Amino acid sequence: MTGFSPEWLALREPVDLAARNEAVEIAFFAALGSDRLRILDLASGAGSTVSALSRCRGRSVGCSVEWLLTDYDPALLKVAGQRWRDSVTTRQIDLAKDLEQLPFAEVDAVTTSAFLDLVSEPFLVRLVEQVVQAKKPFLASLTYDGRAAFAPQLSFDAAVLNAHNTHQLSDKGFGAALGPAAAGRAIELFQDRGYKVVQGRSDWQADHASANFLRELLGGWHNVGRQVALDEAELEDWWSLRQEQIGSGALSLTVGHVDFAALP
Repeated sequence: MTGFSPEWLALREPVDLAARNEAVEIAFFAALGSDRLRILDLASGAGSTVSALSRCRGRSVGCSVEWLLTDYDPALLKVAGQRWRDSVTTRQIDLAKDLEQLPFAEVDAVTTSAFLDLVSEPFLVRLVEQVVQAKKPFLASLTYDGRAAFAPQLSFDAAVLNAHNTHQLSDKGFGAALGPAAAGRAIELFQDRGYKVVQGRSDWQADHASANFLRELLGGWHNVGRQVALDEAELEDWWSLRQEQIGSGALSLTVGHVDFAALP
């Protein structure tokens, strides 16, 4: 699976936390019966889902969660273990190969964040099957849906976004990725199996307060533009101007994401 650096995950975590959909998380927690919960988190990275869901939104007296964090990258799991020593167990696993080895039946719920857009249709079908067989609630947060809006706009934005969205369909270790179609397809699969789905937007909102995040994010989009051979002069002009706008605090960006809770 394609990995992410701890530095990038640290930059995006505050943006992720602000973006998460409160109504979806309330619906998820309302479906959980016990105040002492065991939750399996998939593709956990450095543990941002633990940080987000520690709020236990909608719970009048909060809740206590024992987490099983899973990821392919042992370095990220080490970071997560150090952050959340008392409440997490970590398990290094290749989800693409060994998903079915995880203890879906032994937990109260399953979560994942910023993951589904990286996986293929066959993997998504396998994942839904495991969750449904175990009759567990499932929360998927921050799935990218292909939208982006710059302020101010540039005419070359559309070309860069199209290149990024095309790149999102490449193999991230699970086969050809669903990319922006992932959330919609996952919701269809759960609904076809009789699950109720509560969904809502969880868009990133980044501006002068998130300058380093913007610089890293758009630097990645610039690199993708080079890989897919966008017009070099136009791409470099676009990147130069966007860097100036980030530096001066003039740029803001909305990036579309979807949260959903699938409930048996």
